[in-house]
Amino acid sequence: MAEQAAKSSTFLWEGKDKQGRRTKGETTGTTPALVKAELRKQGINPTKVRKKGVSFGSGGKKITPMDIAIFSRQMATMMKAGVPLIQAFEINADGSDNPNMKNLINDIKNGVAGGSSFADSLRKRPEFFDDLYCNLVDSGEQSGALETLLDRIATYKEKTEQLKAKIKKAMKYPIAVICVALVVTAILLIKVVPQFEDVFKSFGAELPAFTQMVVGLSEWVQEWWLIGLAGGAAIFWAIGAALKRSKALRDSRDRAILKLPIVGDILYKAAVARFSRTLATTFAAGVPLVDALDSVAGAAGNVVFFDATNRIKEDVSTGQQLQFAMKSSGLFPPLATSMVSIGEESGALDEMLEKVAGYFEEEVDNAVDGLTSLMEPLIMSVLGVLVGGLVVAMYLPIFQLGAAV
Repeated sequence: MAEQAAKSSTFLWEGKDKQGRRTKGETTGTTPALVKAELRKQGINPTKVRKKGVSFGSGGKKITPMDIAIFSRQMATMMKAGVPLIQAFEINADGSDNPNMKNLINDIKNGVAGGSSFADSLRKRPEFFDDLYCNLVDSGEQSGALETLLDRIATYKEKTEQLKAKIKKAMKYPIAVICVALVVTAILLIKVVPQFEDVFKSFGAELPAFTQMVVGLSEWVQEWWLIGLAGGAAIFWAIGAALKRSKALRDSRDRAILKLPIVGDILYKAAVARFSRTLATTFAAGVPLVDALDSVAGAAGNVVFFDATNRIKEDVSTGQQLQFAMKSSGLFPPLATSMVSIGEESGALDEMLEKVAGYFEEEVDNAVDGLTSLMEPLIMSVLGVLVGGLVVAMYLPIFQLGAAV
């Protein structure tokens, strides 16, 4: 019986009800024959029954980390309300607008209904559920506090995704505006400047140096824009491929990013917040500190913090206190180490780490808002120089001609 349950799958069916009307739906079962028999008991004459293929990302919307965060929050809320696990999966799947997410939840539900643990069902989908997520769910199942752990996971995922969104916001705005400025400039050079060039030839006078430079640039862009575009795309592709192949190159990029002005400080504070949030979540779940630091290293997102976390883990495993290990790494700000010291002395390490995470998340939020405010006049200046410069270059000969007349 357990073996049959383990092979339970989702089937799509079509048929006719007692009134002869066509109907369709989906149900779980072990074989098409048993599904047909069950449908007949319900008064439905099945004409087609086929196994539903589980596909994630091949159609519909892509499953995002925020989808996983919402799934975690809904599961935590329903389990706290006393909803049985299987029923919670069904409600969660029915409420999802993303077909791929619905399939993922049903796949996990079928695994749990077939006798697997929640954590084991999640481990079959490592592209959506990392080791940290699965280990925390496993800890919750073993301790009998799954709803509490799911609530912590949901908070962790929500805070992490909000932090990522803030950083992306800081990066996307200036990049998008600069790209628009480059496109507008290219259109002016390719389409507008040649029209003025024809007019200038009829003047018979020598053009100003600035106008000559713009006309020369326009001629170059008209001749080489396709090759330049292909070359730029090839360079970006080569850099992306090199980063995928070379760990040393990725490590150098991570170190260089943290040294960038303004942006590097934002990323540094975000990494401190992520370190604190991850360690607080795992430690509060009852995971031993050394094992918790393993999870923190895996979620570091930057090789500088990955290496520092591994050194801290080695120091802690030899009996050193976490606060001293963090200080000796030379990477963490005094506020973080002081709060950790208070937490270790008071026995409330997870609470102090939560406060550190909250503080630096707020710092990132303020820094992103400040960066956006700073970038707006700077971007307007760049746009003014690019577009305004081209306009002035085109009208300068006309102004000189009018002055001569």
